[in-house]
Amino acid sequence: MPETPGQPGGAADGSGPPVEPRRIATISLHTSPLDQPGTGDAGGMNVYIVEVAKRLAERGVAVDVFTRATGLGQPPEVEMAPGVTVRHVSAGPFGALDKDTLARHLCPFIFGVLRTEARNEPGHYDLVHGHYWLSGRAGAVAAQRWGVPLVQSMHTLAKVKNVSLADGDVPEPEVRVRGEDHLVRSADHLVANTADEAAQLVRYYDADPARVTTVPPGVDLDVFTPGSRAASLRRIGLPEDAELLLFVGRVQRLKAPDVLMRAAARLLQRDPSLRGRLVVAVVGGLSGRDAAEPRRLTELARSLGIADAVRMEPPRSRTELAHYYRAATATVVPSYSESFGLVAVESEACGTPVVAARVGGLPTAVSDGVSGVLIDGHDPDDYARVLHRMITEPAWRDSLGAAAVGHAAGLSWSATVDGLLGVYRGTLAGSPLPVAANQ
Repeated sequence: MPETPGQPGGAADGSGPPVEPRRIATISLHTSPLDQPGTGDAGGMNVYIVEVAKRLAERGVAVDVFTRATGLGQPPEVEMAPGVTVRHVSAGPFGALDKDTLARHLCPFIFGVLRTEARNEPGHYDLVHGHYWLSGRAGAVAAQRWGVPLVQSMHTLAKVKNVSLADGDVPEPEVRVRGEDHLVRSADHLVANTADEAAQLVRYYDADPARVTTVPPGVDLDVFTPGSRAASLRRIGLPEDAELLLFVGRVQRLKAPDVLMRAAARLLQRDPSLRGRLVVAVVGGLSGRDAAEPRRLTELARSLGIADAVRMEPPRSRTELAHYYRAATATVVPSYSESFGLVAVESEACGTPVVAARVGGLPTAVSDGVSGVLIDGHDPDDYARVLHRMITEPAWRDSLGAAAVGHAAGLSWSATVDGLLGVYRGTLAGSPLPVAANQ
C-alpha cells in the first residue's frame, strides 16, 4: 500500500533500519476488551487484545482499540491503560447483538472508525490490526482509506469449525466463509496463533504461506502462578480433600462442557468411593446462540445423577480464576475446535495439569505427557480413565503439574509482542519476513 505522509518509512528491501510503528488501530468490533472474559462473545481474544495492547504501549507504541458501543451511557473513549485507548463506535442498536446480526451493521461501524480518525492529522495510524473476520472487514476498508497496511488475526476459522461441529451445533454462515476468503486475499499479512492454524489458512483458504506468520499467544505470568492447592480449595469454599475437575470458558456446545460432565459420571461409576469428594466446576457464562446451554448442562447433571457434584459458576476475575486453577486436580478442555487454548496455558502456569482434546492449537498449549494429556476424540470414557489416574496417582499428577509451570513459562505475552513487532516492522517496510518468523 502507498506510504502516507508522516508514516515511518524504510528501505523497501529491508536493508535499512527497522521501521518502528508509532500508533496502531486495533479493530475488535464484536467484543470489547473491557468486557469480562467467559461470557457473551468475550473470551481468549479479549484477553489477547488487552495484554498485547498494554505491552505494546509499554514499549512506546500507542494503541487505539475500536469496538462497537453497546450502551447509551458509554463514553466515546476510555483509557484502558497508559497509551491504550478504547474507542466506542455507535453501530446498530445498543445492547448485545449476536455476531450474525452484527454483519449487517458493518457500514455504520466503518463510518464511525473513519470519522474518528479524520479528526487527526494525516498519517495518524501506521498500521491496522484486525481481530476476527468482522473486524477484518472493517479494518480492510480503513487501511485502504488511510493508505496503511492491514495485519489480520482470525482467531477462529469458519471452515475449520464447520468440519468439527458438536452434535446439535449450527454451522458458521456462508457470509462469514466468504468474508474470511476475501480477507485472506486482501490482508497484507496474517497472524496465526499456532502452526496448526497457519497450516489451516493455507489448506482451507489457499493463503500464501509467505504472508502467514505464527505468533503464539501468551499468559500473564504475574497473575497465574503456582500456589497452595489446599489454600485455594478453602478460598473457593471446598474441603481440602476435594477432587476438583475444572472447566473454564464460555458455556457453549463448541467448548464441550458436557463431555466433562459425562466423564465425571463415568468416573463415579468406576470408583464410587469418590462420591462426596468429586466436584465439577463450570466457570463461565452465556454465549451467543447457546443461551440455553447452562440450563441444558444443569438438566444433564441431574439426569446423570451428579447434580450434587456440579457447581455452575459465573465468570471470575483473573485473580479469582487463578485460585480455581490452583485448587483443581485437573483443568479439562474438551473443545471440538480451539484456535489456541488460553485456558490450558493459564492452568499450567498455576501448576495444574490439563486434560484436553487433541484439536486445533491445544497440542501447542499442552505438551502431551509432559504438562498434561491430549485425548483423541470426545469419548467421556477416555477422559474418565485419565482423570481417574490423576486422582489415584497423585505423584504422576504432581509431576505433570510441575512440568506444566515450565511449559507455560515459554509462552509469555512479552514473547508474543516480540513476534508481533517483528510482523509489524516487516509489513511496514514492505520486506519479506525472516524465515524464522514463520516457524
